[in-house]
Amino acid sequence: MKKQKILAIIPARGGSKRIPKKNIKEFSGKPMIAWPILELKSSNLFCDILVSSDDQEIREIATAFEAIAPFSRPRNLSDDFTGTSAVTKHALEWYIENKIKPDLVVTVYPTAVFLSKNDLKKALKLREKSGSEIVFSATEYAFPIQRAFFVNEKQEIQMFEPEKYSERSQDLQKAYHDAGQFYLATTKAVLDETQAFSNYSSPLIIPRYRAVDIDTKEDFELAEKLFILNKRTS
Repeated sequence: MKKQKILAIIPARGGSKRIPKKNIKEFSGKPMIAWPILELKSSNLFCDILVSSDDQEIREIATAFEAIAPFSRPRNLSDDFTGTSAVTKHALEWYIENKIKPDLVVTVYPTAVFLSKNDLKKALKLREKSGSEIVFSATEYAFPIQRAFFVNEKQEIQMFEPEKYSERSQDLQKAYHDAGQFYLATTKAVLDETQAFSNYSSPLIIPRYRAVDIDTKEDFELAEKLFILNKRTS
C-alpha cells in the first residue's frame, strides 16, 4: 500500500496581547513552539512541518528546530479576525504550488505542548476507519454542562437548562469540547475550508490534563506545571 504524504502546518502569528510573544515564550526550557515541532518530528509521519508566520523571530526559531518557514504570512491573514482555516489553506496552497500535493494535512497550534505522536497515529487510524474528512482532538467537560448557569442583568442566577436541575449527574449526557491541539484533514477538506464541527468530522478524545488552553498567564503557569509533572511520570 502506498504511503500517504502528510503535511503538518503550524499557524503561529506574532501578535499576542495577553501573553506577549506567547508562541516563542520560554516554556520548560524551550520556546513554546519547539515542543509541538519536536513531537511532530519524532513521529516520522510528515513530509514537512511548515510554520506559517508573519513574525521573523518565530520563523527563525522554527527553522532552528528543523521546521520550514518558507514565506512571511501576508498581512491580510495576520490580524485578530482571520480564522485558522484560511491560514492553513494559504499554507497548503503554497506547498502544492512549490513542492507537492499531500494527501492529508495536520494543523497543530504552536501552544500544543501536550501534543502526542501516539494521538496523531490514533487519529490516522480513526480517520481511516470512520471515513471522516476531519479528525480533531477533543476532551470531556469536567462538569455537566446541563448544570451551567449565567448571571442576568439583575445579578440573579439563571440556569441554561433548569429542567435538568434534579437529574442525577450520571444520567446526564456527556459533553465534549475542542481540545485545541490538532486537526487532521484531507487536502480537499482544507482547500474547501470544511468546518471541523460538522457531520464530516470525528473527535479523538484525549485526557483533560493534556487539554490546557493557554490564553492567560494563569493558563501558562498551570500548563508548565502539568508539563513538568508529565515528563517526570512518563
